[in-house]
Amino acid sequence: MIRVDLASMAVDSRGQPVVILRPRFPQQAPVRVLPIWIGVQEASAIMLALEGATASRPMSYDLMARLLDVLNATVQQVAVTRLEEGTFFAEITLNTPNGIQVVDARPSDSIALAMRTESAIFVSESVLQEAGVPESQLGPGDENADKESQIEEFHHFLDTVDPDDFRG
Repeated sequence: MIRVDLASMAVDSRGQPVVILRPRFPQQAPVRVLPIWIGVQEASAIMLALEGATASRPMSYDLMARLLDVLNATVQQVAVTRLEEGTFFAEITLNTPNGIQVVDARPSDSIALAMRTESAIFVSESVLQEAGVPESQLGPGDENADKESQIEEFHHFLDTVDPDDFRG
């Protein structure tokens, strides 16, 4: 497993939110990053956590974090573990009074919960090799993109998105 950080968030040309996971300690050049497309609600939750903001009422991930706290459980780590037919899979590892528990989860939910609980995020080496892209392919300026402009761009997306855009 490779420890990663949430390097950035963006909106692709189709208006879909994307998180970019980057190895914390890159071992090779060029550095490979992992883009994962996520839903609007998950993206909103992650963005709020990045900004250190809280909603007036608990969001789902705030509720999950609070429930874990009440149950004396902590998130040890989250990990993107595999990729099957274009779908990423993840696991949340919990420290509980009954020992270590591993829970199957979507990467977007795992990342949102990790951001709320300040937990480590990992990616399987095989997933990073299979689905990762060289950081240089993200385009000029993305590598060191200004967080404020990313947040502003994402807020604009959230303000203009139409829920009908996501209906099947």
